[in-house]
Amino acid sequence: MPRILSVSGLRGVVGDGLDADFLTRFGQAVGTLAMREPVRDGVNRGLVVLTRDGRPTGSMVRHCVVGGLLAAGCRVLDGGVAMTPTCGVLVQHHGAAAGLQITASHNPLEWNGLKPFSPSGGVLNAEQGQELVALLESGEFAAAGWDGVGSVETLADPHGPHLRRVLALVDREAIRAKRFKVVLDCNRGSGGAATPGFLRDELGCEVVVLGETPDGLFEHTPEPTEANLTGLCDEVRRHGADVGFAQDPDADRLAVVDENGRYIGEELTLALCADHVLATCKGPLVVNGSTSRVNADVAERRGCAFHRSAVGEANVVGEMNRVGAALGGEGNGGVIEPKVGPVRDSLVSIAYLLDGLAKRGGSVGAWADSLPQYAIVKKKFAVPSPDRVNAACDALAAAYPDAEAKWGDGLRLDWPDRWVQVRASNTEPIARVIAEAPGADVSEALAAEATAICERAAA
Repeated sequence: MPRILSVSGLRGVVGDGLDADFLTRFGQAVGTLAMREPVRDGVNRGLVVLTRDGRPTGSMVRHCVVGGLLAAGCRVLDGGVAMTPTCGVLVQHHGAAAGLQITASHNPLEWNGLKPFSPSGGVLNAEQGQELVALLESGEFAAAGWDGVGSVETLADPHGPHLRRVLALVDREAIRAKRFKVVLDCNRGSGGAATPGFLRDELGCEVVVLGETPDGLFEHTPEPTEANLTGLCDEVRRHGADVGFAQDPDADRLAVVDENGRYIGEELTLALCADHVLATCKGPLVVNGSTSRVNADVAERRGCAFHRSAVGEANVVGEMNRVGAALGGEGNGGVIEPKVGPVRDSLVSIAYLLDGLAKRGGSVGAWADSLPQYAIVKKKFAVPSPDRVNAACDALAAAYPDAEAKWGDGLRLDWPDRWVQVRASNTEPIARVIAEAPGADVSEALAAEATAICERAAA
């Protein structure tokens, strides 16, 4: 299986496309950019933060990457197993010139990858990503002499800076007073390294943890979708919990289950947080083009501007910076809070949801039901190469000439009461089809029909 290299980073199957030599080269390329970082206040040239999720192959990948970073002359701060947003916070906290999270996010166990960070503490934007890819292709890496090889330091408290930033967002004592009962599904991902303690020790919750050991041996398919979280739903009902939370393996995304064991999902994670935050912190809300329109309704309800960006964390952050957003994120359960860092962050979502419940009273189910209701359906299909998605887009546009077509990030078609989008994935050899309408039957039919059209055209 070929590895997937894009401006978003690197993913592949270890031993089948993701080999030690290329991992070392990737580390040396990131190290080269860190060594080139201009001297300026707050950024230390050559300083790189390195963290990883708990996958069994993470140790091997780490050794390869460290070798490349040291060969470039970098000083490496090793945070061990930590969440992806923690890596971003650590880059900012230590004034690093770069960061690297070893993770394949929601991909299956045999996959691993590398997610690079810029000095801003965010993932690379398109220009930065293209610079890294070009450097990998050229092989013109920094190469330190024997007396300039880098060093590795183990961080004593890798999670602390992140936890403190999140706690500063909420009324800790109000949450502690409620003694919420929470079922947390870490699924043996990196969230298990800090989230259970955050809930118990900092927010005073009674916590039932599923898959706490962060060893990457997932107990269910790792993407936090409804089909994969039936166990969490059952445990919420069994324990009479107030809420269930599910993190993906690198803990930048969060899905929610209500007090009745009903899957609220990923799409409403951002909408609920936005409803809470924008009530008191007015400012623009930014989401991507694949995210539910309930967020536009929430922004309007709270008297705030609403903006859409292209899909991709860096694109959302870029638009957030442009408009001075109060909050942003993506409909995959990824909330971005600029006060913490320019990265999707499941801890932010957890804190805001519990803060909202503590202050508004009632249940998470009632809160979710108070928002405008839409049904969103997400499908995917394999594509032999990303360029075949263009043919799928053309076929979809021809099939629905009455829709308003928006090109540029795949294709999005809008009608007054529904929309559908098709676009290539940056991280998997697939294309995604997303449809949304007020009724589940309509959105399911639209998604199925659009997927069939696209799949035939892309074959």
